[in-house]
Amino acid sequence: MAQTIVVKIGTSSLTGGKEGTLALATIAQLVDVLWGCRQRGDRVVLVSSGAVGVGAVRLGLQERPQQLAQKQAVAAVGQGHLMRMYDDLFSMLHQPIAQILLTRQNFVDRQSYLNIFNTFQALFDLGVIPIVNENDTVAVDELKFGDNDTLSALVASLVEADWLFLLTDVDRLYSADPRLDKTAVPIERVQSLAALEQTVQVGAAGSPWGTGGMATKIRAAEIATEAGVRTVITDGRSPTNILKVMAGESLGTQFEPKPKTINARKRWIARALIPKGELWLDAGAVKAITEGGCSLLAAGITKVCGEFQAQDAVKLCDPDGAEVARGLVNYNNDEVRRVQGQQSTELASILGYSGADTIIHRDNLVVTL
Repeated sequence: MAQTIVVKIGTSSLTGGKEGTLALATIAQLVDVLWGCRQRGDRVVLVSSGAVGVGAVRLGLQERPQQLAQKQAVAAVGQGHLMRMYDDLFSMLHQPIAQILLTRQNFVDRQSYLNIFNTFQALFDLGVIPIVNENDTVAVDELKFGDNDTLSALVASLVEADWLFLLTDVDRLYSADPRLDKTAVPIERVQSLAALEQTVQVGAAGSPWGTGGMATKIRAAEIATEAGVRTVITDGRSPTNILKVMAGESLGTQFEPKPKTINARKRWIARALIPKGELWLDAGAVKAITEGGCSLLAAGITKVCGEFQAQDAVKLCDPDGAEVARGLVNYNNDEVRRVQGQQSTELASILGYSGADTIIHRDNLVVTL
């Protein structure tokens, strides 16, 4: 049965780590694996890091640039070279590819999000392998993904993938960094991310050219598994692990997916949008939302944090400040502050106009517990 597979390869795997030279043998093997998946009918997406790293190598830089403008300039140099390399390798196998450059804004805007989805579907129908990267040359800090692990998880959620493979410079997740701690224990399967947080020490990026690290991979696994995508962390130096894992071998670390219970719009609200504020709720409102599937009414709001406009995403928090849900709010922050704790029948007289009876309608609300 054909499956949808998203593969993310990190900069350290692409460039051979600290030396910054392209790991051509690894890249060629990855291309061959993805081509093989396409030949058997799978839909394949490659999320490729490396534009900044490759650009730095091309320019002879010894360190990763730190300023945004410098990173964007170096990424502009590297992106073309990276795509030419992929095109040369895939062309030898007569496999068409497409470049898709994204920013967080593309996921925030609903129409743009749908357009991206339709583009992916059209490329799949044409037998094309999309190669995705963040559009580093135009992204601003507040709308950057921060790392391609997060980007790959959002793409996997968008295309409703069956698998997300995070190829990295270690063979799997460990209880601590095995390069620093010889007592680190390998973790083969993760059933609960909450339990994992109690046993795993996560560190910074493994390569001076990378932006990720195990923490971002665990975060990506959380996003993907909540969308029903089985996620695997495995060794980027052995791309054939992708085929072995799909065949049932116990390689890398697998994160068990949750059932695909929410629709595409609610996945967009829960994971693609950046919350602009918080609404703290009393215990009754929390129970009504999380257990009763109810809309959020003004009466249940005890505190308003942040600045937001109508239709922005906000977090909903319990009395202790823990997030329990997210949703699209019907009023701006000043209006919500004016009506918090009031009955719905009073909203029109307080605000001076007749608006929605709910602060967040249940159709625009997603429980995140």
